[in-house]
Amino acid sequence: MSAMSDSPNKHKHLEFIQAAIGRMAGNLFLLKGWSITLIAALFALAAKDAKQGYILIAYFPLIIFWALDGYFLCMERRFRALYDHVRQLKEEDIDFSMDTGPYKGELRNSWAAAMLSRTLFVYYAGLAVVMIVLAICIR
Repeated sequence: MSAMSDSPNKHKHLEFIQAAIGRMAGNLFLLKGWSITLIAALFALAAKDAKQGYILIAYFPLIIFWALDGYFLCMERRFRALYDHVRQLKEEDIDFSMDTGPYKGELRNSWAAAMLSRTLFVYYAGLAVVMIVLAICIR
């Protein structure tokens, strides 16, 4: 018999945590799609109506989506830390807790660290640069 089949509670707990990680990753994907869609729509309005105000307004969703993406990435990292902790527990120590609080203190799991992660920084800073170039071209 495998070690995992000897640990049905651990296996189920890890499934719960993995489902939460999957939801966080799905939210990250959706936010990136919505950010591009909304910003593109605002730029289309700016180009159509020749109003620079739409371009300025487009920076607000950029910042908001960046912050939301950072939040979901930091939560995903905390759930990954919880997963790593639970996988090392003995069967009798499984309590099905989904509390990620103990992992908040780790610098990597902070909101700021997530917002400045390579993936989010390159995506949103790159998007900001593209927005600046488009704003110059629209003028």
